[in-house]
Amino acid sequence: MQFASVRVITDDLDGMTAFYERLTRTEARRPAPVFAEIVTGGIVLALAAPVTVASLGDGAPSPRAAGSAIVEFLVDDVDAEFERLQPAAEAVVLPPTTMPWGNRSTILRDPDGNLVNLFSRPAPE
Repeated sequence: MQFASVRVITDDLDGMTAFYERLTRTEARRPAPVFAEIVTGGIVLALAAPVTVASLGDGAPSPRAAGSAIVEFLVDDVDAEFERLQPAAEAVVLPPTTMPWGNRSTILRDPDGNLVNLFSRPAPE
């Protein structure tokens, strides 16, 4: 078995794709008008319109639905990335903060409200 991707269902595919392209500095692959893939670090973040899961009926995931997932990206410098992505103050959930376990982290919301954690690990002692 091989991990393929995490897919986020959105009703604003172009806006979400632009957000993650800017965030990751990666151009999305667009194999179909209703689907995009951001490939970074060997992982795929798939972004898709609701039509891609319509066959699941009432069990289909809904855009902008509250969930328990956080999309996380390991970065070299959290503070530099935070500054680069400004102005996005309305989307900031947690400004750059050193967590009790040593990670430096900032948490933003993507255009659909999903949490996005940019973090760096502490330098080895």
